[in-house]
Amino acid sequence: MHLKSFGAACTVTGSMHLLSFGSGQQLLIDCGLFQGGDEMEARNRETFDFDVRGLEAVILTHAHLDHVGRLPLLVRGGFQGPIHCTAPTAALAETVLLDSARLQEDGYRQDLRHARRQGREAEVLPPLYEEEDVHRTLALLRADLEFGQTTTIAGLKVTPERAGHILGSAYLRLDTPDGRLIMSGDLGNRESGLQLDFTPPPEADVVVIETTYANRSHRPWPETLTEFRDALRDAVRANGKILIPSFAIERAQTLLYTLKSLMDAGEVPRIPVFLDSPMATRATNEYFEFGDELIPPVRDALRAGEDPFRPSTLHVVPTSAESQRLNRYDGPAIIMAGNGMMTGGRIQHHLKHHLWKPSTSLIIVSYQSPSSLGGRIVQGADHVRIMGEDIAVQAHVHTIGGFSAHADQDDLLAFLSTTGRPHVWLVHGESEVMDAFLPVLEQRGLKGDLVPNRQSVDLRGPGFAGGRPPGLVLEGSTDAARATGGE
Repeated sequence: MHLKSFGAACTVTGSMHLLSFGSGQQLLIDCGLFQGGDEMEARNRETFDFDVRGLEAVILTHAHLDHVGRLPLLVRGGFQGPIHCTAPTAALAETVLLDSARLQEDGYRQDLRHARRQGREAEVLPPLYEEEDVHRTLALLRADLEFGQTTTIAGLKVTPERAGHILGSAYLRLDTPDGRLIMSGDLGNRESGLQLDFTPPPEADVVVIETTYANRSHRPWPETLTEFRDALRDAVRANGKILIPSFAIERAQTLLYTLKSLMDAGEVPRIPVFLDSPMATRATNEYFEFGDELIPPVRDALRAGEDPFRPSTLHVVPTSAESQRLNRYDGPAIIMAGNGMMTGGRIQHHLKHHLWKPSTSLIIVSYQSPSSLGGRIVQGADHVRIMGEDIAVQAHVHTIGGFSAHADQDDLLAFLSTTGRPHVWLVHGESEVMDAFLPVLEQRGLKGDLVPNRQSVDLRGPGFAGGRPPGLVLEGSTDAARATGGE
């Protein structure tokens, strides 16, 4: 078994892992978009360093953009094989990919208009892909994976199990001629406010595991809930806007359910809640169909025909014009908008108009890449550039990491505890975070190695001295990684 990663190698985004096995067969596990700053997103235009047409199939672990967002590029490059996933992942992937294409096309047209006025039209890069590419991609989706059911793909027995990250998320058990491999995808926080826990995995020879928060433990859910409640109360007293950047899948639904619960219990005032994310609105509809994956209170409410995601003061904001009119709304209000890292979407518009006001509260509940707008705010920047303007950061900033949909160190160790003595390969984490996890694994008798970017590794081989690929440079700040929220 050989693995070559083209994303989520010493970073937390762009997941794409090429698995080679047997007599040269190749599978691609996920095909995600890089998200973060301009430098990170430029990697989306890198060519595929493998024979796209030679792939046997693609298998998706879940539908977040950083796991499915480059699929249209793969299809544009000539891939015509099946894309296997669970039914919820197929449904959400359609929403995610169409939204991605529309945002790119809208952004391109806007950039082109501005560039023409300045005589630099030739400098504007075209969209990565268009809606037509997405529809060709969706035609290849095969919603044939079910938790606990084994399917043969390219001669391998593939068994997906519940990962507890978002709706439809799965980790993969692959039985190969060279042994049993587990690909974790993204694993869920066992104290999630919405998802059931991941299913304990069986023994394996090799585990490729995500490590987004491998160097820390999340705050317990009761404390997270108290922290969120207190932040809302303080913000209401300030009589300003409460901005919550949110990913459209899982985070938005968790927040809506939590707000409804707090308001119904009288824990926070019933102030207006504006869901300013058409994608989150569409994604929420899927939770009604696949509610069996959710924690009992939510599942039971759905079965009873109730809507656990609708606070009594909720207003859905469908258009950009209505989004802009929110700036004229007086008094306290909660505005939930995408995207979660503040690198684009409607949240930037609200930040531009409110971040400079001391009465504003910014509640960060999602992972913030250090190079992203959100990452700079979390790290204490007093000014940030938003939509071409320098904006002072005078809002009260709350960072609440316990909403994370990602496993923390305790969760990762619990996941590994039932796998025996596998060789553990680390992906989907900043290099410093993964490096800090190596001695933790060693204390438990496990050999751990960081998966390098675009370099093939023998999964059954000895790995690297000290677990670090030759030439690895540890960049960034572990403290900054600790301070940021979770996807």
